[in-house]
Amino acid sequence: MSARIERLDVRLIALDLDDTLLNDNREITPMTVDALRECAERGIYVVLCSGRAEDAILPFVRTLEIAGKESGRFIIAINGCSIFDLHTRTQIFCRKVAPDILLRANQIAEAHGLRSEVYTPDTIYYREETKWTKLDVDLCGLKGRRIENYEDFLGHGFTKMLVPGEPSELLSLQKILRDEFKDRAVIFTSKPYFLEILPPECGKGEAVAWLAAHIGIPVSVTMGFGDSMNDESLIRMAGYGVAMRNGLAEIKRIADFVTENDNNHDGVGDFLRAHVL
Repeated sequence: MSARIERLDVRLIALDLDDTLLNDNREITPMTVDALRECAERGIYVVLCSGRAEDAILPFVRTLEIAGKESGRFIIAINGCSIFDLHTRTQIFCRKVAPDILLRANQIAEAHGLRSEVYTPDTIYYREETKWTKLDVDLCGLKGRRIENYEDFLGHGFTKMLVPGEPSELLSLQKILRDEFKDRAVIFTSKPYFLEILPPECGKGEAVAWLAAHIGIPVSVTMGFGDSMNDESLIRMAGYGVAMRNGLAEIKRIADFVTENDNNHDGVGDFLRAHVL
């Protein structure tokens, strides 16, 4: 990326949270808050776009104080499986993993000594609480709930299943699940200790493309910021894909740009000041 480029024509900015918009203390720093507020004031849609459930994203929407504007009305949750309109308080887009895939994935995970979880906008559900389920509950700030008849519960279908655990175990499980389901599910590690199972053809990039069409703007004027493999479709499909300096090498490789600063030093805000504002 050259040090100087002309200002980019951007009308929607989609932002991953962890290790992208948030620093290591899970905060949006004041300089980046100011930059995003200025974008929203100019009518650029600012869309938080996370693997988290809806209620776990809302505290960061409140930090930005843009939800009352047209440009701040949408959030993308569950890695693109859900789009929520904050003005009408309705889910306008939803994709779910088929119940048979959830049941089989859980069966395989449990055969390897692991436990799975599924999500609603405000709660994480699991068969039993473990140190890993507690980690996820604490990280997301959602309620955790143990379900007695977990297999029956999975029959409802959910936007996402997550299997938390030791990274080495999850890498092995990831290969097994990908071989099992092939193109019937999207399977990746969003963090080394979180293995995610999502519906096919559904990711952050696909959600941004759907939302752009819903708003009535071309995908070519969208921008996506991310750092990890759950941001891959966002970086690839957005008009301008921006990888964080602290991001994975694979994400940097496919990005149009890489921020000069990392998530702890206003990487997002600095990039927006230089190339959008």
